[in-house]
Formats: sequence, C-alpha cells, structure tokens
Amino acid sequence: MIALKKKKQIPKKRMSWRHVLPFYIMTVPGILYLLVDKYIPMYGVMIAFKKLNFQKGIFKSSWTGFDNFKFLFRSRDAWIITRNTLLYNIAFFIVGVTFAIVLAVLINELRSRRASKLYQTVTLLPFLMSWVVIGYLVYAFLSVETGLINKSVIEPMGGDAVNWYQDTRYWPFILIFASTWKSIGYNMIIFLSSIVGISPDYYEAAKLDGASKWQQIKKITLPLLKPTIITLLIISAGQIFRTDFGLFYQVPKNSGALFSVTRTIDVYVYQALLKNSDYAMSSAASVYQSFVGFILIIAVNKIIKKTSPESALF
Repeated sequence: MIALKKKKQIPKKRMSWRHVLPFYIMTVPGILYLLVDKYIPMYGVMIAFKKLNFQKGIFKSSWTGFDNFKFLFRSRDAWIITRNTLLYNIAFFIVGVTFAIVLAVLINELRSRRASKLYQTVTLLPFLMSWVVIGYLVYAFLSVETGLINKSVIEPMGGDAVNWYQDTRYWPFILIFASTWKSIGYNMIIFLSSIVGISPDYYEAAKLDGASKWQQIKKITLPLLKPTIITLLIISAGQIFRTDFGLFYQVPKNSGALFSVTRTIDVYVYQALLKNSDYAMSSAASVYQSFVGFILIIAVNKIIKKTSPESALF
C-alpha cells in the first residue's frame, strides 16, 4: 500500500489590527458625514404624513395619512413641475454626455500636453463657478436695457429688443445651454480618463489594418466607453426627479412669467416652504422625489443587468 501523504495545511494568518486600524479610522469622517447629512434627517420624512403644528412638535402633530400627497397631485402645479423635471433631466443627460464625449475625444487627440492641460482647465472652470455668478453672467447677456445680445446684436441689425425674462419660448434652450456649459468640463474629465485607460494596442492594430481616425473612434473608443456611459445613466436615473436648484432659480431670476418652463420640483419645494410656509407639502414633494428616484435606479439597473450584466452596478 502506498501511504498517502497528508497535505500540510497552511496556517491562516491572523489579522493584525495594527495594520488595519488606520484604514478604519480613515473611514470615520465619511461615515459621520453620511450619518449627519443623510440618515439623521430622515426622521423628517414623517412631516409629509402629518399636519405639522409647531406648538406640538413633529412627533405629537396629528397624522393626516396621504392627504398632503393628494393635495399635491390634485394641484395644477403637479403636472408642470413633474414634466419640467423629467424632460430637462433627460435633455441634460443626452446633450451633456454627447458634447462631453466629443470634447474628450478631441482633447485626447492633442499631441501637446501643455495644450491638453490648458483646454482641460478652461473647460473645467465653469463647473467651479457658483450659479449666482453664472446667473449674473446670463443677465449681462439677456438684460433688456443693457444686455449684450439686445444692444450689440439685435438692435444694431434693426430688430426690437427682446424681453428675455418674460418670454418662455427661449428658456428651454437657455437652460440646456447653461447646464451643458457648466458641467461639460467635469463630464469631459470622466470620459477622458476612460479613454486614456484604453490600451494603445487596439489603436495600433487598427492602424495596421488601415482604419481611419473616425473608424478607430467608432469601433474602439465609443464601444469601450459603454460601461462609463451606463454608470452615468444609472446615476442620472436616480437623480432624474431632482434638479439643480441654482440653475432653475438663479438663472431665470425667479421670474413668475417663466414658471411654466422653469419651475421644477426643487423650486416648487423651496417656494412652498419660503413663501407659503407649507412644510408638510414641501416634505411630501421631497418624499415623492426620493421614492421615484429609488424605483428608477432599481428599474434601470435591472434592465441593464438583463442586456449587459457586466455593466450593472448591482
């Protein structure tokens, strides 16, 4: 009989807390931020289901069930703010991603590193600016009395000055342009980092096969950017019922004549809270935002998981 040699079991190394503890300590600020900024305020969700009485406080105020939501959806503003929020976010994603990819591809083709860094810096600057500043820049162009467009373009050509802040026809384009201009630098860097990570071997092989620059972009760059685009799509789906408050409040100067095209759920919540002191209604609108956003993230991720499992987040 051949004696079977028992395999020596490799002893498991014990985890050394001396080496692991610093990494846990590094997570403490992030955990505290999530706790204070995200989780503790969640108790305020109950305001949406109560008739808030400040003398009694939040916990002792009487429950109203879904009455606040019923009143919100029965109001004529519900359809307007929902439509604006959805359509603007869809437009922002399509236009923003398209221009960001084009800009990232163009900058990646630059051979001068100094020029590449310069263009990246210039395109990123608007992202670092406050919407208050951008609101005044837009006003400098669109003001009826002193605006650059009226005084330097329209009137010298014999046209009448346009009252931009009273005419709703132009504002969907103005808001999409302003949003794209501000965010294109940040989105471009995301796509540029993905393009830089693509192996040069693919492009070298394509050149040997005689592929043109456009064919390389079409067959190599764009397909390999698919995971990045899908990730941004899932994130955008979760935020589709939320808008940048500064864009829709500061840029149109809160003009009442433009509410039909500039009022979104976030602006409605702010106005309901500030002007009407309707805390329950504004809370109901916020809960409505969060719930729909959560459902959309799950739904979009599930659809992507069926079509492209490796690109799904979870």
